[in-house]
Amino acid sequence: MTTTTAAVDRARLARIREREEERFAADRPRSRELSQEARRSLLGGVPMNWMTKWPGGFPPFIAEAHGARLRDVDGNEYVDLCYGDTGAMAGHSPPGSIPQIADQAANGITFMLPTENAIWVGEEMERRFGLPLWQFTLTATDANRFALRLARMITGRPKVLVFNACYHGSVDEALVTLDGERVAPRRGNIGPAIAPAETTKVVEWNDLEALERALAAEDVAAVLAEPALTNIGIVLPDPGYHDALRELTRRTGTLLIIDETHTICAGPGGYTAAHGLEPDLLTIGKTIGSGVPAAAYGLSEEVAARVEAGVSVEDSDVSGVGGTLAGNALSIAAIRATLENVLTAEAFERMITLGERLTAGVEAVIERHDLPWHVTRLGCRAEYLFGAERARNGGQAAKAGDFELDQLIHLYMLNRGVLLTPFHNMALISPANDEADVDRHTEVLESAVAELLDAGAGD
Repeated sequence: MTTTTAAVDRARLARIREREEERFAADRPRSRELSQEARRSLLGGVPMNWMTKWPGGFPPFIAEAHGARLRDVDGNEYVDLCYGDTGAMAGHSPPGSIPQIADQAANGITFMLPTENAIWVGEEMERRFGLPLWQFTLTATDANRFALRLARMITGRPKVLVFNACYHGSVDEALVTLDGERVAPRRGNIGPAIAPAETTKVVEWNDLEALERALAAEDVAAVLAEPALTNIGIVLPDPGYHDALRELTRRTGTLLIIDETHTICAGPGGYTAAHGLEPDLLTIGKTIGSGVPAAAYGLSEEVAARVEAGVSVEDSDVSGVGGTLAGNALSIAAIRATLENVLTAEAFERMITLGERLTAGVEAVIERHDLPWHVTRLGCRAEYLFGAERARNGGQAAKAGDFELDQLIHLYMLNRGVLLTPFHNMALISPANDEADVDRHTEVLESAVAELLDAGAGD
């Protein structure tokens, strides 16, 4: 793959990065003070370690957020195109969901007993995604973890299969990679309980021959897959790939779990509804509760019957599937409010149109500067990678990564009031964004690229 090395002078990149870090610190004195203060009680100075990955030396401390805007404790305002890496994709404190969430909070948060809202939500999830029976969790990680446990139980098979460079939360079985032909822990997989090859098979996305070989032994309980890779840049399926994946899993008695946590950006029923997929189980989290911790997994009639036959009432509370806060009244009320009033079909139509506009803007910058980069869109989500050829699998996408350049672009954007996801060049549209937000991203990207190429731009 052609990469950015030929296009970007690394010494110039370092000089711009140093200047941007100085600007970042100068504009955020209170955030810097709070970061130093936080180190007395918080590991790394943050409440969750991912927050250390924001560029600039310390993260901005946020004071408030509404719609598509965040404001930090120093008064800096940001157009949000990150949304907590999809967790706030409904927009910040959306007016369509907050009253119902507040009403439920005032009338009880968790009981380990159902509410009427749960019935509405279950029926709406079936309408959107096509699977008839649902269970609820607090995170997509838990939804994936529980789905895998159930798959192993009802098939009696020990293995799961995932795709190279995939991401399914902190599920142990999925924090893996291909090292040549060997299954190995993914970089950053801290303290794996066992060698991942004992639990997991890994193949490259879009490689049907490798998939067929891996499933032939009929020891795989389930394939866990995003319908398009999203956490390594967007890597779309080849034409006909999903049909072949479904045929192979059915032929080998392997369950198919589709993780829609990021690909919900494709529409109100995610990629599954938009492209007519037929998974045995479906998982989704993050965005469906307007930022309130909420996630879900759906089951086909056949899978549900096999699960109910395998888990007795006596063992239901120690099965490794559930949790005392899962399906709590507040989370369920938040899901109902979000699906009913915020993430509607009309909202998705507008969001996807804005996603198209953002993608066109990035493409124009790439073309104008003759860069060996590309941008890929899925619904209202777009990601750009530093390679000329569009990746067909996770291994290729990983090779097109450039951590130094990622960090600079994120920091450059941050200093000019645009928030991107710090883990990759992902821009996400919420119902609260408008054309001006999208165009601001294009303007700042143009400025960053011009400076990097010494084309006389910048501010």
